[in-house]
Amino acid sequence: MKTLPSGWKLFVALAAFVLLMTAAVLGTHSPGDAEGLRSAIRATARSSFALFLLTFLASTLATLLPGPTSRQLLRERRYLGLAFAFSHTVHGVLIYLYAQRFPDLFWAGRSTLANLPGSLGYLFILLLALTSFKAPTQLLGPRLWKRLHSTGTWVLAGVFCLSFYKRIPLGGGYPLGFALTFAAITLKLIAKQANRRVAASAH
Repeated sequence: MKTLPSGWKLFVALAAFVLLMTAAVLGTHSPGDAEGLRSAIRATARSSFALFLLTFLASTLATLLPGPTSRQLLRERRYLGLAFAFSHTVHGVLIYLYAQRFPDLFWAGRSTLANLPGSLGYLFILLLALTSFKAPTQLLGPRLWKRLHSTGTWVLAGVFCLSFYKRIPLGGGYPLGFALTFAAITLKLIAKQANRRVAASAH
């Protein structure tokens, strides 16, 4: 991890990767092609999920696997989270373009209710991103900030888990995505329990 960029350099590198990846995927299809947009949507969903897992598990890995790599990951959690927000914003823009250009394809088998978890997820992504900067953090105060970010990350984990679970019958990478999310949630709970035991033994 020492050779990797850190701080805002890490965010810029990850954001540039997402944009280049999206451009590359779109470039392999004809302009305005529905399949091109769908491919880019899937690609940014994967990049968002990978960045979310790193952010979600940063403190967990520092607890369960203490060492230079996990400590570095924990230090970069803010920038990984912002990179996740950026990736998922690109993902959202692509979904919007797809819905605008191909409404019949977008709404086929889809309802407003089905879009509710994703909409809730985007609301928390916005809140978490905005409160990742100094002024909003000071405005909230440490206790409320911690509660918001804890709630938000758990809501996002639930949204990912539900999204993958609903698509397990489709095969592909969805069963793996669900398994990874479920495993990440399990590890998070184990780490929380370990922290409680350490705190209890200290008293």
